[in-house]
Amino acid sequence: MTEKKDGGPPGPLVSGQANRPMSRPAHALTYDLLILELSSDGINGLPSNVARQRLDELGRNELGDSEGVSAWKIIVAQIANAMTMVLIMAMAVSYGIGSYIEGGVVSAVILLNIVVGFFQEYSAEKTMDSLRSLSSPTASIVRDGNSCVVPTAEVVMGDLVELKTGDTVPADIRIIEAVNFETDEALLTGESLPVRKDEKATFDDNTGPGDRLNIAFSSSTVTKGRAKGIAFATGSYTEIGAIAAALRQKDSKVRPVKRKPDGSANPGRYLEAYTLTLTDAVGRFLGVNKGTPLQKKLSKLAILLFGIAVVCAIVVLAANGFVSRQEVIIYAVATGLSMIPASLVVVLTITMAAGTKRMVKRNVIVRNLKSLEALGAITDICSDKTGTLTQGKMVARRAWIPAMGTYTVDTSSEPFNPTTGEMLFDARQPREIDFEKSEPEKGSATQPSQLLANSKKALTDFLYVASLANLATVSPKDGVWNARGDPTEIAIQVFASRFDWNRLKFTQGEKAEWSQVAELPFDSDVKRMSVVFRNNPTRKLFVFTKGAVERVITACTSYCEHDGERTVAMNDETRAVILKNMEALASTGLRVLALASKTFEDHLEKGDEVDRADVESNLIFRGLIGLYDPPRPESAPAVRSCHEAGISVHMLTGDHPETAKAIAMEVGILPSRMERVRADVADAMVMTAAQFDSLTDDQVDELPVLPLVIARCAPNTKVRMIEALHRRKKFCAMTGDGVNDSPSLRRADVGIAMGQAGSDVAKEASDVVLSDDNFASIVAAIEEGRRIFDNIQKFVLHVLAENIAQAGTLLIGLAFKDERGLSVFPLAPVEIVWIIMVTSGMPDMGLGFERAVPDIMTRPPQSLKTGIFDAEFLVDMVVYGLWITALCLSSFVLVVYRFGGGNLGRNCNEAYSDSCDVVNRARATTFACLTWFALFLAWEMVDRRRSFFRMRPGSDKYLTQWVQDVWRNKFLFWAIIVGFVTLFPTIYIPGLNTVVFKHVGISWEWAIVFVSSGLFFGGVESWKWAKRVYFRRRAFLSKKKGDGGPGANLGNMDVEQRTFAEYLDFSPDDSNSGDCDRDDTRVEGVAERQ
Repeated sequence: MTEKKDGGPPGPLVSGQANRPMSRPAHALTYDLLILELSSDGINGLPSNVARQRLDELGRNELGDSEGVSAWKIIVAQIANAMTMVLIMAMAVSYGIGSYIEGGVVSAVILLNIVVGFFQEYSAEKTMDSLRSLSSPTASIVRDGNSCVVPTAEVVMGDLVELKTGDTVPADIRIIEAVNFETDEALLTGESLPVRKDEKATFDDNTGPGDRLNIAFSSSTVTKGRAKGIAFATGSYTEIGAIAAALRQKDSKVRPVKRKPDGSANPGRYLEAYTLTLTDAVGRFLGVNKGTPLQKKLSKLAILLFGIAVVCAIVVLAANGFVSRQEVIIYAVATGLSMIPASLVVVLTITMAAGTKRMVKRNVIVRNLKSLEALGAITDICSDKTGTLTQGKMVARRAWIPAMGTYTVDTSSEPFNPTTGEMLFDARQPREIDFEKSEPEKGSATQPSQLLANSKKALTDFLYVASLANLATVSPKDGVWNARGDPTEIAIQVFASRFDWNRLKFTQGEKAEWSQVAELPFDSDVKRMSVVFRNNPTRKLFVFTKGAVERVITACTSYCEHDGERTVAMNDETRAVILKNMEALASTGLRVLALASKTFEDHLEKGDEVDRADVESNLIFRGLIGLYDPPRPESAPAVRSCHEAGISVHMLTGDHPETAKAIAMEVGILPSRMERVRADVADAMVMTAAQFDSLTDDQVDELPVLPLVIARCAPNTKVRMIEALHRRKKFCAMTGDGVNDSPSLRRADVGIAMGQAGSDVAKEASDVVLSDDNFASIVAAIEEGRRIFDNIQKFVLHVLAENIAQAGTLLIGLAFKDERGLSVFPLAPVEIVWIIMVTSGMPDMGLGFERAVPDIMTRPPQSLKTGIFDAEFLVDMVVYGLWITALCLSSFVLVVYRFGGGNLGRNCNEAYSDSCDVVNRARATTFACLTWFALFLAWEMVDRRRSFFRMRPGSDKYLTQWVQDVWRNKFLFWAIIVGFVTLFPTIYIPGLNTVVFKHVGISWEWAIVFVSSGLFFGGVESWKWAKRVYFRRRAFLSKKKGDGGPGANLGNMDVEQRTFAEYLDFSPDDSNSGDCDRDDTRVEGVAERQ
């Protein structure tokens, strides 16, 4: 029978079976038999071509068809929303009073809005749907012998899956290797406690899911340890697939009735529940209780504008004595429509969808649309170091063994290849070597085999720890060295492999020399990891430990002082020497770990509970190993961009303070000359987690600056850092990758998870996922967030200024009354609807696609408190709206009173006649002016302060640069051109002009339109010029407030000095000449002071 493409079983699901039936259920088979039956490989996994074939044949690993994008729901949403309902009301009023032309036009606009809105919304929803798939859970699998991360939906039967703490199990998996491995299966079995797994156990065919201790079930969470296993059931074949229908049930939108302890409820509680349910439904319909904060805010704005529109309509009726004539009512309806931003919410949705799609190209996956608005407001970034600021490709550069000396690996272009690069040896301790000036002599290069021969025991003891206290795999395949595992452990394993001390050599094969008995994984609290191995020939147990130097040496009681001799007791003086050597290595930017071991005298079998305190005590110190993780080339420029954008960068890392300090200075988080920083500030800039956590909240708040570097950082330290930033009114982003990072990711204003190294738990807790784990991508996300915020502000300003212009023209136009005492509208109702349709939707969408302005990353973060409606926005809205109103009314007055003798005709609101020729010409002139002004205003909104004719100040094309700027955004260009061109048919087509639009073709009046257009640009450009002068003057005065202090000469300083001017000690020469590190371009500093 052929399996269904959706991954669902063709018949009843057999519990424990695979997608293709096996001889027995998976839990009843040994893992060797299961691997054989599924044609898999327990070491190298499936070949990629086989995996692709199985994906095609068996379907995707999904619990059922996702809801996807519903075209029907989008159509309903286009009709059943507040803005469309207002238009429908206007249409109903028009038909009700017999204004069939106006009603027909509004009907056409409604239909056009629904059709265009449907296709735009459908495209946006498809985009968002594809982006949601990018942020779906991932699985770490092995294919072709290489580790890779794939979407969970692409896991197939037979895949070799690697699991670690925090992962979500991607499919039903038969465990083949487990180390302290426990999973939370409450979702499936209801068991509240984690379940310990045993890969060697087998069970009867009819054993229930809760007792299958050799199976990790799909959708369960790894709470402890690590494991490998073979996926045997995917999609609907999994145990969780049987209850998938229940899992897909949606939450009820009906408010529950509050009941008494006995289950009863009085009638008032029922009324309360029904009332709240109704208000929720109304809120969803109006959009005020769904969507992002900005979407809710704009929906509330739309309601406010609807209220203003009603008031405007009442004003029109009152100005005409509340007469019930058709022309007065339709004038009131038109005035009300002029205040309705029909396209606002749709354009916002499309802009956000396009923004998230653009972010994906910059390696940023947005999981929560709220974060789009928050990204632009970030003032502080708290980032990890390893793999984020650095490359995460570690190389073991140096090792120190007390009984031998210092080993240095010359840089190799192949970090995984242990056969390349030279090994240098120096008998001195690291603290006795000046690494910057006198690297170990090249003449001392020695073959690893010779170094092994020169050592009696100390080197091999060190290498056993490096090789066996290590989960990484380094092996050649087809002449190429491949590595799997944590970058730190890979680097150490490569170092051991240089001496032919590879872990696989000792642990693989029928007569393996060593067998692992227990593992104590790395713990962020103790900062150590240990393994217990049995030496098979002697049956003795040994403990091998590695970890943070301070934590390891406290567990050591002895060390080997001379090669081949007995160990000697370790005292405080010895520990001080070790720490000095560690600091010597760390000061060169190396991450330093300590290695230790001992013979374990107690009895222990695999699977037994292990007392960590007993295992990690009385250890023998074996040496130090220094790992170099080079900063990413883009990290320093990215940090500089943050500083220029007013964003502080904090590095929270588990490394030693000296290592962290060296890297922080290299990428620019710290000033390059710390000696110039005031002593109290320097102490606060670099702290350990122990120092920071020992401070009370009040003491933290009294610090002159919050730490820019926190070393030996623990998860709870990150939470305290966020709280400290919040108390200083900062808006922060926090990166994280582990399970323990979830609290800080949730507490941060924007939680950023790592897409490659991050656990599924961390990703679920985050708002944003970086697909490349790169700090530079955070900066790209902030830039995109600011661009989206800017563009939203631009098109909302454009819409509201246009609304003010239309409403102002119509309301002030009430003063133009004919001989009957009724107002003659300067713009016909159909003209208003046409302007709304042509000048709002498409041009506003074009503004939403506008690229970032040149100075977007050189200004401070925006305030989320004011949002897009800042003081400048509100003033601009009024100024532009009133300026357009003044120009439009002036055009109408000129045609009617200056050149038309003031003849307002009779019944000119209802039909064309010779007496209405002047009014109709004036209307056409006003219509042309308002249409052009609204379109030109969209171009002026591209930059709210720079001149439309000079948007790139650095360009040498003084007269033609604006032409290139206009053409750059082709969507906006053609949207404006279409609006510009379609104006002419509405004015000159016979019948259409006089009957529908109630105006006539114009001739000499175009001179007024052109002059008014020139005045429009002149007024807007003058206003922008005045703003530029005002803001330059305000910036100058704010700098001048330094009163002779460092801030008084900021213009003469380099970026680093300007950044830290508040904290630096300057000599008179320094502050005048600004020569402090002027040539050091690596380090820039922190622009936003704490």
